[in-house]
Amino acid sequence: MVRLLGAQDRLLGTIETQYPDVSLHVRGNQITLSGEPTQVQAARVLIEELIELVKNGQDLDPIEVRSSARILDDASGRPSELLGQAILTSRGKTIRPKTLGQKEYVDAVDENTIVFGIGPAGTGKTYLAMAKAVQALQRKEVERIILTRPAVEAGERLGFLPGTLTDKIDPYLRPLYDALNEMMDPELVPKLLAAGTVEVAPLAYMRGRTLNNAFIVLDEAQNTTPEQMKMFLTRLGFGSKMIVTGDVTQIDLPVGASGLRLVTRVLDGIDDIHFARLTSDDVVRHSLVARIVDAYSEYDQVKQAERFERNQAQEFANRAERRGAAPRDRAQRRGKSS
Repeated sequence: MVRLLGAQDRLLGTIETQYPDVSLHVRGNQITLSGEPTQVQAARVLIEELIELVKNGQDLDPIEVRSSARILDDASGRPSELLGQAILTSRGKTIRPKTLGQKEYVDAVDENTIVFGIGPAGTGKTYLAMAKAVQALQRKEVERIILTRPAVEAGERLGFLPGTLTDKIDPYLRPLYDALNEMMDPELVPKLLAAGTVEVAPLAYMRGRTLNNAFIVLDEAQNTTPEQMKMFLTRLGFGSKMIVTGDVTQIDLPVGASGLRLVTRVLDGIDDIHFARLTSDDVVRHSLVARIVDAYSEYDQVKQAERFERNQAQEFANRAERRGAAPRDRAQRRGKSS
């Protein structure tokens, strides 16, 4: 019961938030539901699914509760089956998809050679990609893991960094190292790096290579140029898989188009290439992150609508000016001829 309801019954509050017309009362190992009949039935099914997740050894948090309720509301299947798939178990922690969008993303990686994970911050794009890469290496499906990202500063000019070339690029690649150390034995990671079994490198180092029997992850792909994206995708060799992750709302390129934005139009519809689009419903960080993402998305939509209206008004004014100029030009030509 403690694992089902959480510390200080915090998950009980999450269930009540999902079904506001239902009152839940807990006494010992019994949960009593009362309220509007259809919502009582929905809450009962949710609790039964959460019990199955707990029986399968899954530690629940509010994200799983909300995701399970959404899956049941959409009639997408059973949460205990969809969210019970473990990708990796490391240092006593099990990594698994926590939302339906993440489950579809993970399944797409198994079914396709190239997968693009596109979505806002906190949706687990990179984390799940890293977990699938480590899983493939442990299963001996690939011989090495290659992790890369463009070395682009996030809106700040850091100047020249001291040290060797490795010292200079390490700050840009630090998130990938952090994920590796979390998913693998920290003592094993340096050995794998030294042996070349795991390689972490900036995107610029990919030029001219053919990557066979490798699991390749390109992170922060929104900061690639179209030329860099084409260069990266054409590195694909035999027996390899690629995952490309990025958030098209957080582009740090100083000028030019984003390669990630362009590739969604160029490669859409090609077999064995899948575009997994995650949303704020798939955010697995603090609940405020999802609200922040939604607020910025709404703001961007308003700005785009205003920009469209301004462009339309300007185009209308230009047409009116051209129509007014035509009679004047004809009158001037007649005056000159006379």
